[in-house]
Amino acid sequence: MWDSILSALPLLFSPAVLLAMAGGTTIGVLIGALPGLSATMGIAVLIPLTFTMDPLVALGMMAGIYNGAMYGGAIPAILLRIPGTPAGIATVFDGHPMAQKGQGLEAMKIALTSSAIGGSVSALALLFLSPPLAAVALKFGPVEIFWLAIFGLAAISVLLSDAPIKGLISACLGLVIGMVGIDSMTGNERFTFNVMDLMGGIDILVLLTGLYAIPPALTLAQEAMLLSKTSIGSGGKTRSGIGWRRLVPTWCRASVIGVIVGIIPGTGGNIAAMLSWNEARRVAKDKSRFGKGAPEGVAAAECANNADNAASLIPALTLGIPGSSVSAVILGGLLVHGMLPGPDLFTRSAPVTYGFILAMLVTSIMLFVIGRLGARLFINVMYMPPLLLAPIIIALTTIGVYAINNSLFDVWLMLAFGVMGWGMERLKIPLAPAVLAVILGPVAESSLRRAMLIGRHEVSYLFSSTIAIVMVTIIVLTILVPIIRRLLTHYRGRPSKLAMASDPERARQRFEP
Repeated sequence: MWDSILSALPLLFSPAVLLAMAGGTTIGVLIGALPGLSATMGIAVLIPLTFTMDPLVALGMMAGIYNGAMYGGAIPAILLRIPGTPAGIATVFDGHPMAQKGQGLEAMKIALTSSAIGGSVSALALLFLSPPLAAVALKFGPVEIFWLAIFGLAAISVLLSDAPIKGLISACLGLVIGMVGIDSMTGNERFTFNVMDLMGGIDILVLLTGLYAIPPALTLAQEAMLLSKTSIGSGGKTRSGIGWRRLVPTWCRASVIGVIVGIIPGTGGNIAAMLSWNEARRVAKDKSRFGKGAPEGVAAAECANNADNAASLIPALTLGIPGSSVSAVILGGLLVHGMLPGPDLFTRSAPVTYGFILAMLVTSIMLFVIGRLGARLFINVMYMPPLLLAPIIIALTTIGVYAINNSLFDVWLMLAFGVMGWGMERLKIPLAPAVLAVILGPVAESSLRRAMLIGRHEVSYLFSSTIAIVMVTIIVLTILVPIIRRLLTHYRGRPSKLAMASDPERARQRFEP
């Protein structure tokens, strides 16, 4: 392996490859920052343009777009509460409240540093741990993926909302939306109402843009509040109350979660970010800070969704099994340049393969430099008056959504989801469980139905592996712990019988209607 790495280094640091990586990273940041665009779309558009390029030049540009777009999604998530990519959903939870409290630039720096760390750890995992991690990925069959999806739904629904019932209502709404389209198992139409545009289901980017971009734009237009610079904060230094050292444990946990989730086919950075954010909230001493501008929440989400990047390529490169939509597109890029994914990829095309893996590491470092140069430029968005910002948000989202499928139907659908999201916010129903349910619902459904077919419709087959039993135990604890905690709090708040006996007036007031 070391001989292959050494032979790849001269190719990697050639001027053409370095320029391609820097250009790809910059383009990726811009793609991620535009609502409606994604790394998958950017790489897919790039592939036809790389036919005449050297393979490593093309792959280096793809690596830059991949890493850049995953961080770029944090920019509108923090500044405008618009997740630029699906993986940016969890960044919204604490990133935008930090911007509202005058810590927008600080949130951007935390997101950038976390993205660079997560991407670097992911690239190192891809470089050194591909064979053993690929073996772990193979142990996740339909049963394990089903329980993993259920765990994600349970965790975000119960832990994110102050009222778990509202969280579950939001998740159920997302499950219904996720069922729209063609049944992947039977081919039957579900909830399409004979509308051709709904046959392929509801695009997740349309849903994300509608739920997260339109409601704040409507609120800005309605209230017409002018924001001053003092309410945003433009200081370049980290505030004294928050230190970088406090984020180190969060980065460690998030990197591990991102790598593990990344190697499991069918998951993605959005799931990694959600699980990491939940874990950061779970271990925190003061859980009430999360969702209100906790730096650890931003660090956990951004580090995990970038730690997923290269890790999702592990099953793709070693087994030919794409772990995400982006890795599937990158596999297409490899095939275009005559590189067949599989174990032989690391021997027959060793210099180019290891050069691509190292490009994932180098572009993570480039991302830190490019992001720091652009942070102050992006933060100026927050200085715009809401009366001007609201129509700009709606215009950008309309253009981005229309560009996905060149469909006006998607634009109207986005606006409908925007009105729905605005109503959910007024009723204090969290949006995140609905979005995650749209992502995880089809995964859980298809995995469950495959598992039941394999197990000949025996329910016991769902508990046939150690991983499944562990996952079920975690799910039960996730649901029961908040309920038990609330019951204990209620019980401790009740006056004792002795206190009531010594205070008849208090006892009388307690039982009076």
